[in-house]
Amino acid sequence: MDTETCKRELVIEIPAEAVRRQTETLADQYRRVARIPGFRRGKAPAVLVRQHFRETIREEILQSLVPKYFDDTVKSQKLSVIGRPRFADLKFEEDMPLTFKATFEILPEFELSKYQGLEVDEVPAEVSEAELQQAIEQLREQAAVFEPVEGRGAENGDVVTVNYEEARNPVGASAVQAAGARKKYSEANILLGDPKTVPDFSKNLEGARAGEKRQFDVHYPVDYPDKGLAGKTLRYTVEVISVKRKAVPPADDELAKSVSDVQTLEELRGKLREDLTEQKKRKSEAEIKRALLDQLIDANPFPLPEVLVEAKLDEKMEKLLGQLLAQGVDPRGLNVDWQQIREDRRSEAEREARAALILEKIAQAENLAVSEEELDDWLRRIASESGETPAAMKTRLTREGRLDTLKSTRRAQKALDFIYQNASIQRKEQASPSPAEG
Repeated sequence: MDTETCKRELVIEIPAEAVRRQTETLADQYRRVARIPGFRRGKAPAVLVRQHFRETIREEILQSLVPKYFDDTVKSQKLSVIGRPRFADLKFEEDMPLTFKATFEILPEFELSKYQGLEVDEVPAEVSEAELQQAIEQLREQAAVFEPVEGRGAENGDVVTVNYEEARNPVGASAVQAAGARKKYSEANILLGDPKTVPDFSKNLEGARAGEKRQFDVHYPVDYPDKGLAGKTLRYTVEVISVKRKAVPPADDELAKSVSDVQTLEELRGKLREDLTEQKKRKSEAEIKRALLDQLIDANPFPLPEVLVEAKLDEKMEKLLGQLLAQGVDPRGLNVDWQQIREDRRSEAEREARAALILEKIAQAENLAVSEEELDDWLRRIASESGETPAAMKTRLTREGRLDTLKSTRRAQKALDFIYQNASIQRKEQASPSPAEG
């Protein structure tokens, strides 16, 4: 037995008498329904039935007795098994005890360190004038409109709307090849000078005016995100539809009315300050909880079940794939090392697995539970964000076997709230902004 890990091995013996009784029970069941040539149903000798159905009976004995004796053994030894055991080294001979080796993992036993009165610093949720001004500037940018340019050609910062034809064959290809590889696009918007715009587009459209046509080559950098274009040079025939410039409204009462339900800039500033303060409070609470959890993780070293870490990694990879699919990206088409991406997340998965075990132990120590009313209320909040009805979500999670997982997650949150509420939080003064910030 390896006490440095959560892995365990047991050699388990099933008495020959127990195997014999189970064999006779199964043989009698088969005898009553089996059709064996030369005998009426139910009249064949037991020894013949056992011989005729030998392999089937043997398989059923293994399926019924091996899990049962494994469960009885781990219960008698008070082992908390996690994940599925593996059975090997099976020895199954007639009139002999049945023996096998079980390999499995257990939940670690550990003594909780101090979890009440933990000390942690808190940065006050104070909003600086610079942060308030930045929020106003963001609102100005969001309220910006694009106005037609008159009396000049396109400049950096302008949006040029174009229809264009792209020759997908390399520059210098024959006319027949080029004609077969042309693609046309309508009303594409190109922001000149933007870091995301290929420089050759900005350069060749500078000075362009509505109604003008241009033809030029574009050299795509080797690290361009679209691998089909990276490192290539393509020819474009472009027709300019319009040239517009961004007009950012001033920070005044009209801006306040257009972006919120208040009437003056001063009221908008007050509302923004309240919102930013609330955001900082939530962020501060989250950071404090993470710091408290880090303290507990450092103070409670114990071996981790690999099956729990792998489950956390599975969750992370499923979430990543879901995000890619939601963005319209087919993961199968990405040239990436998925195994390496998984391994890169192992350290975080181990932290989450350790935190889950610690919080569960604290929840048990403090008798923290999640009532059905609490769970339903939480489901209502989650469902409102996903567009699913609470009842439908609960039914789906129950069917998928994930409702208990959700309840465990909520219980862990309550345990972390308990730690936070009983922590010794020291107020730490916020650093004064530099002259450049303020």
